[in-house]
Amino acid sequence: LDNMVEKKDDVVAVEDVKFEEARMTYACEPKLFGKWSYEDCQCGDMSLNAYLSVKSVKSQVFVPHTAGRYQSRRFKKVSCPIVERLVCTVMIGDGTHNGKKQMAMRIVKQAFDLIHLQTGENPLQVLINAITAGGAREDSTRIGSGGVVRRQ
Repeated sequence: LDNMVEKKDDVVAVEDVKFEEARMTYACEPKLFGKWSYEDCQCGDMSLNAYLSVKSVKSQVFVPHTAGRYQSRRFKKVSCPIVERLVCTVMIGDGTHNGKKQMAMRIVKQAFDLIHLQTGENPLQVLINAITAGGAREDSTRIGSGGVVRRQ
C-alpha cells in the first residue's frame, strides 16, 4: 500500500497498460462459427498479406457479421474480415437472395463444413489459398496509339 501511495503515477500507468492489453485480446480464442481457428492461417503471397486481414484482432470474429461501414472511406474495406467479404459476395445473387445475410452466412458455413470434411484442412486456410491463387501474377499494360500496340 505504501508503494501505491508513493508512486501514484506509476500505478495509474501500469493499470492503463493492463487495460490496453485487455482490450486488444479476447477472453477465449476466437474461432469462426465456433469451429475453425485463425491461428494456423498464413498467406503465402507477401503482396496480399496486408489485404487478407486474418491476423489482426478486429478481423478474428466468431460470426462474419460485424455491421461495419467499410465503404465510408477509401481502402477501409481492407480492415473488413475476409470471411465477411465472402459472405457479402455470396449475398449478391440473382434477386431472390439479395440482402439476405443470414442465408449467405448459412451457405458459407455449410460450404466450410464440406471443405473440412473432404480435405481435412482448415477452411480458412483453403479460402486464403484460393484467393492467393486467383490473384494476378504479373502486371501488363497496353501502350500504343494508332495501329501500333505493344505490351509492357
